[in-house]
Amino acid sequence: MSPTLALHHAAAKRCVDLLGALVALVLVAPLLAVLALLVKLDSPGPVLFVQTRVGRGGRTFRMLKVRTMRVGADAEKATLAALNQSDDARLFKIPSDPRVTTVGRVLRRWSLDELPQLWNVVAGHMSLVGPRPFFESDLDDYEAHHFRRLAVKPGITGLWQVSGRSDILDFEDVVRLDRHYIEHWSLALDLQILARTLPVVMSRSGAY
Repeated sequence: MSPTLALHHAAAKRCVDLLGALVALVLVAPLLAVLALLVKLDSPGPVLFVQTRVGRGGRTFRMLKVRTMRVGADAEKATLAALNQSDDARLFKIPSDPRVTTVGRVLRRWSLDELPQLWNVVAGHMSLVGPRPFFESDLDDYEAHHFRRLAVKPGITGLWQVSGRSDILDFEDVVRLDRHYIEHWSLALDLQILARTLPVVMSRSGAY
């Protein structure tokens, strides 16, 4: 897969990612400590949830999140398939997922469970802005044009997230937004998406 960004553009994006993620990690460190305590008090299990996702070029990485579900929730996914709001298994969306813990529901509503992914950005697995990372098993159902979304690093936020998040239930709409981002990338676009992210999070639009 040929690179999408020119070398100097990729370098500029990486500098913004690294600086932004490091500053954000310092600022949210006290909050992460509080969240860790709340998660431990709310339900048994680890604070962090580690999941394998697909990144740039189809390479896998371990994505970090604050745990919002009970331990063993992944094994229950098949039994809840009938509750999926989307007809596509690649977009598994349940508004009142019974696996989510009490604290986890609050964290999801405010997207606080995503904060550990700042470390994924520092490590180079992710970008602040980019397509949402999906599961490796999803690639089995990809058509040729779907693989275009793997041309750049996945992001903590992106055009999909600021355009509806969980309210978008058609995988083709997700791909269309991701491809638009990739094909029209600029630092200005990244900054615009970052600026739109906070209002979307505060409004809790499409979050569950």
